[in-house]
Amino acid sequence: MRRAALAVAVVYSVVLSSSTYAETRTTVETIALNQVHAGMRGVAYTVFEGTKPEAMNVEVLGVLKNANGPKGDVILVRLGGAKAEYTGVVAGMSGSPVYLGGKLAGAIAFRIGEFSKEPIAGVTPISEMLAISALDRRPAGVPLEAKSGAPYAAKTSSPGGNASPIAFANYLRPIDTPLVFSGFSDDAVEKFAPQFAAEGIRPVMGVGSASNIRQPEPLVPGSAVSAVLVRGDMNIAATCTVTYIDSEHLLACGHPLLQFGSVDLPMTKAQVLATLPSPLNAFKIVNATETVGSFVQDRHTGILGEFGKTAEMIPVTLTIHGGTNSKIFHYEVLNNARLSPVAISTTVYNALHGVNEYGDEMTYRMKGGIAVRGFPEVKLQDMFASVDGLQPAALIAASAIGGTFGRIYDNPYDTPEIRGLKLDFEVTSERRWARLESARTDTNEARPGDDITVEVLLRPYRGEAVIEHIPVRIPSSASKSSTLQVLVSDGEMLDHLRRGPSAAQKLDLASTIGALNKQHANNRVYVSLLDQAPEAMVADKVMPALPLSVMNVMDGMRGTQDMTVLGESSVSETATPPLDFVVSGAQLLPITIK
Repeated sequence: MRRAALAVAVVYSVVLSSSTYAETRTTVETIALNQVHAGMRGVAYTVFEGTKPEAMNVEVLGVLKNANGPKGDVILVRLGGAKAEYTGVVAGMSGSPVYLGGKLAGAIAFRIGEFSKEPIAGVTPISEMLAISALDRRPAGVPLEAKSGAPYAAKTSSPGGNASPIAFANYLRPIDTPLVFSGFSDDAVEKFAPQFAAEGIRPVMGVGSASNIRQPEPLVPGSAVSAVLVRGDMNIAATCTVTYIDSEHLLACGHPLLQFGSVDLPMTKAQVLATLPSPLNAFKIVNATETVGSFVQDRHTGILGEFGKTAEMIPVTLTIHGGTNSKIFHYEVLNNARLSPVAISTTVYNALHGVNEYGDEMTYRMKGGIAVRGFPEVKLQDMFASVDGLQPAALIAASAIGGTFGRIYDNPYDTPEIRGLKLDFEVTSERRWARLESARTDTNEARPGDDITVEVLLRPYRGEAVIEHIPVRIPSSASKSSTLQVLVSDGEMLDHLRRGPSAAQKLDLASTIGALNKQHANNRVYVSLLDQAPEAMVADKVMPALPLSVMNVMDGMRGTQDMTVLGESSVSETATPPLDFVVSGAQLLPITIK
């Protein structure tokens, strides 16, 4: 074992002699998996405190075949040394390089169950990590839990003593990667934790921060390295350990962060402030520091970073007007179809929730826009207030913005290049909401071309009733002896009606942006006249009251067009001016055409 440690130390000193991350030349040899066997001893490296990797003794217990998916073998090892035995296998240790006989064998990536009394870990073979290519454009596979060959629920005796490597396989699970939320309230993280979980992230609420301060120490195998999801006035960063490094790339973690395939995340050096031992949730307290490149691949057996590459992030400027001073937040969010919407929602909610003006009875008037390269700006203008008192207005607003991002990303035709988000919020410290209580027309009969008036009674939250009169003209094309339906509604109801069965329909990016810019505001009352003639929607274009002969022709086009047919047509639409409260509710009134 001393010879093995000495051989690794010689190689390690070569790596450490590099002055910058881009000049490192790896001379480490690798060991083939078929040469690894029980009883072999070696050394692993990780950072327990500061930036310098420290050695841990390693004893091979065996090789677990297909433990990490088909042909995904795992080397089972026991760690030794005072610190490793004290802390156990901790979150943030993923990627720690393991050397056997002076040759790189792989990365520590798995732990054995919970509350383990021994620091036993699973190692991803280096051959599987080196297969990750920066040019790989394949989509990522299914989530890690579904690919693991070992169930989490144990069916054998507890690990320990003389249990066999096969028994240990039943407890094998990836080591959690600390996902540090810096500048976030506990409430903000808890509110959106289910959405992060839906995207395959099980955040370990580690402690630390992220900043772009310079860190002179070079990255070497065993160094801590961070992937940044959000940076600026708020930060989200995930940290693991460098396994392999050369002049252009590094490999880390030994398992995926998100398993998103091709990614574009800032890659930074990191400083470990302390390693917190705990039988339940041991983790490293980490500060992400100097940016050195980008992570470009997030695959089943590890993540691949490229030195010198600048990640394309989404710049966000968020201004909150309220009280005596305006507050401005500047930050950047990763550009990723699956994770950007929830990251945007979380940061917006956190900003609104984290100002002194925040309270349960709040109303927000929002305006802003999303810049998408090559397309018109997506205009954002709306008003948000709690309707039922259960969902705070800040959460409704944040979810709506995240939903808009989700629709921009969710199209099968174009990859959106989102260039930025700007939002302005006016804060009112009271709940400005009104229920549409009743509606009536001044007549039950009308002729084509007539003007009628719709009277709407609105009941504000803790306020006096408000009556609005909305003039409506009957279309001259209305059929005599027919009945029109007068729909009096809020904007959300009208948007839902307009989309109808096409809600799940995926449009091209131009049509999606066109549809988003036609959405109705929350603070108006809308009056729509509905005809019994069918209506066709092709992408974001509406063709109302089509004759049956035309509909028959268009019906044969459904296989080649993004077309939806609705049973009724909206032949006209009228709205009140913007009101001083959010409107909720709908009524349907019939009117006979003479």
